[in-house]
Amino acid sequence: MNSIETKNLDFYYGDFQALKSITMEIPEKAVTAFIGPSGCGKSTYLRLFNRMNDLILDTKMTGTIHIDGENIYAKHVLVDELRKKVGMVFQKPNPFPKTIFDNIAYGLRVNGENNKTFIENRVEESLKGAALWEEVKDKLKKSAFELSGGQQQRLCIARCLAIKPSIILMDEPASALDPISTSKIEELIHQLKKDYTIVIVTHNMQQAARVSDRTAFFYLGELIEYDDTKTIFMNPSVEATQNYITGRFG
Repeated sequence: MNSIETKNLDFYYGDFQALKSITMEIPEKAVTAFIGPSGCGKSTYLRLFNRMNDLILDTKMTGTIHIDGENIYAKHVLVDELRKKVGMVFQKPNPFPKTIFDNIAYGLRVNGENNKTFIENRVEESLKGAALWEEVKDKLKKSAFELSGGQQQRLCIARCLAIKPSIILMDEPASALDPISTSKIEELIHQLKKDYTIVIVTHNMQQAARVSDRTAFFYLGELIEYDDTKTIFMNPSVEATQNYITGRFG
């Protein structure tokens, strides 16, 4: 079970309240999309799930976030352990300045894995999981920077898979990619949800409609509406959602 449950969540950057009283439950082994105009709090909220906002000075959170029933902001929680469980893929591909192989093996080695055969098998498994193996299997010793943008993003997804997370967060994973690479990433998300709980922030409404099972619409730090994706796009119950989806604002 890898559900994420948020109750009465408020988040502040200094005096600015970025999130207002968010309560929602994100189901396991499904894709949940966050949509809404820039600056509405989507990415801030996403980054709370693996405590990325801990790195920003002068922030404050009240309320709770539970993953599998555990309060991830409790004092005893080890952030490094949490981030093994909750992987992250960013907006722009960010491969390390290393070989393709070493990009994937990095997380395993950092976590103390030294068994060469185990690492080799996991690298292959992760690249297959990210639908990249066939394209790179003969150039694992080449620099990751030789890959195209779309391949680099799938490499970052493979790097995330290597440490066996149960939840994958994606912050606009295709916004820097061309349409063909974007459709490969979307296809991949579809495959991955069989084994992972996926939360994706996207500006692309069609993408949210294509890849997600549930969609949450945020506006000015508030969760306006959250429902099955089909309902949000075909029959939203809040006028603001309807206006955003039809392009009347945002």
